[in-house]
Amino acid sequence: MRNWENQNAAVQRIGVLLFESFSNHCLANTVEPLRAANTLSGRVLYDWRFLSLDGAPVTSSSGLQIAPHGKLAEASGDMLAVMPSYDFKRHANTVTVRGLSSAARRFPTLAGFDTGSWLLAEAGLLTGRRATIHWEELGSFAEKFPDVETVRERYVIDSNRITCSGAMAAFDLVMEMIAQTSGEALRLEVATLFMSPGVSAPQNVLLARTKTVSRAVALMQEHLEEPLSIGEIARRVGRSQKDLEARMKADLGASPQTVYRRFRLILARKLVLETELPVGEIALRSGYQNASAMTRAFREEFGTAPRHMRVG
Repeated sequence: MRNWENQNAAVQRIGVLLFESFSNHCLANTVEPLRAANTLSGRVLYDWRFLSLDGAPVTSSSGLQIAPHGKLAEASGDMLAVMPSYDFKRHANTVTVRGLSSAARRFPTLAGFDTGSWLLAEAGLLTGRRATIHWEELGSFAEKFPDVETVRERYVIDSNRITCSGAMAAFDLVMEMIAQTSGEALRLEVATLFMSPGVSAPQNVLLARTKTVSRAVALMQEHLEEPLSIGEIARRVGRSQKDLEARMKADLGASPQTVYRRFRLILARKLVLETELPVGEIALRSGYQNASAMTRAFREEFGTAPRHMRVG
């Protein structure tokens, strides 16, 4: 799987094109993980704007009305997420096709969420590509667009064309986006926040790709106040320290030391924001014997000192 377009940019700019009867569920599963990634990282990694074809408000299938930031013709960015959901065939018209064809010149990456694949295909933007759609529509989609390689998958990334099968799959897709553009460590943190399936179970913790890494990460989380050495963690998971370091680097893109430090500082930040404990006590609870050492690490990780974050 290739990385997403423009992955080294400081901010990923995403347009979310909504249509009447769009799915609230799909929208939330798309933007909430991005919002969480911004919050947890302490900086703006993703910036999204809601759009409609004409800039007018749109109403979801459940009655939620969204006032877009603007009209599609005036928008540009790194990725356009097309989200019609229900009544999508009604939107597969000349106006939509013309709008999407034009948008393809301003958005390097196009993504069809839920039934958005149908509109992209109608505009000829999936020709020769692998793609999926909500599984209820797979048969009719394949019949209607024989020049698209239709597959039954939760989501498909084919170069700069991305398709997704539904609201739950949208969450998985966006989590993959976070991993590829901002690193596995942040994906793990976002997954923990949303209690993503498998997150709380030590044997499959935090979506890590191997059992060895899963077990190592679980041990780290269980021993934040009194940290284990990396050598001890490796021993407990039945690996050498060198092997564990290689596996964690491959799976999470970071060394065990870096991942462990991140988890401890996440705990420290939580205590800073949610309690009135003194910094010295927070340091102890997050595995630092020295408050100054914790403060230095905290500032390096989050760009500000604990006291300043609390004041802010």
